[in-house]
Amino acid sequence: MTVLITGATGLVGERLLPRLAKAGFPCRVLLRAGKSRPEGIEAVTGDMLDPSTLANAVKGVSAIVHLAAVFRTQDADLIWKSNLDGTRNVIAAVKAHAPDARFIMSSTSHVYNKGNPHPGKEDDAVDPQHPYPASKVAAEKELRESGLNWSILRFPFVYGDGDGHLETLPKHISSWHPAQRMSTIHHLDIAQAITLALKGAFDRHIVNLADEAPSSIYELAGVVGCRLAPNSEPLPNPWYLHVDTSLARSLGFRPRIRTVYQAWQEGLL
Repeated sequence: MTVLITGATGLVGERLLPRLAKAGFPCRVLLRAGKSRPEGIEAVTGDMLDPSTLANAVKGVSAIVHLAAVFRTQDADLIWKSNLDGTRNVIAAVKAHAPDARFIMSSTSHVYNKGNPHPGKEDDAVDPQHPYPASKVAAEKELRESGLNWSILRFPFVYGDGDGHLETLPKHISSWHPAQRMSTIHHLDIAQAITLALKGAFDRHIVNLADEAPSSIYELAGVVGCRLAPNSEPLPNPWYLHVDTSLARSLGFRPRIRTVYQAWQEGLL
């Protein structure tokens, strides 16, 4: 089973790749020209925005883990081009050269609308307005309608393994209500979920992933030593960024890092 990983040098991919390799999955990575090849890993030079470079990347693979995406930028055109057009190109290459491969795509819990009356569920109607989640919803649709064997994993806030993501959170949420709760997931549990997906547990499902305890922005900032201004006003969107993981659990997913506090206590931040 050769697994192609796109976005292997990104926040998630850089930490997922060694775990998959250690678990015995032969991995191949798609790298843009000039990117360093991870030691001991097969690499193919290419770009998901250049369809002519993708055939060699997908030939002979039994699975694709599609992580490549653009998120934190004000360039909406780049977000749409990368997240939708790039995904279309990878899907087309897989259909042409590895039609029996399992296609696993990462998405985001940001797709759920702010006014949801409950934690986001996979069958909720979604119509996000921000380019990042909107482009992800469009890419999800392309994959679901591709005819391939697909699964879509919606990640919440990702942290751990020294990635620095949690430490940067306070500067991005200064205008948020400190009581806003947010689902989270550690990189170790992303690897667990991807492993389940590679074994077929999530075939033809959209699946929310998260640990067991959504934390407030106030608490998350406190973990990294930042104290937010107090606010006792009512919280306008109490379920925003909080996801329901019932489906994932019914399909075999059990987070090993159950809370951010566990990660903190065990030195896994």
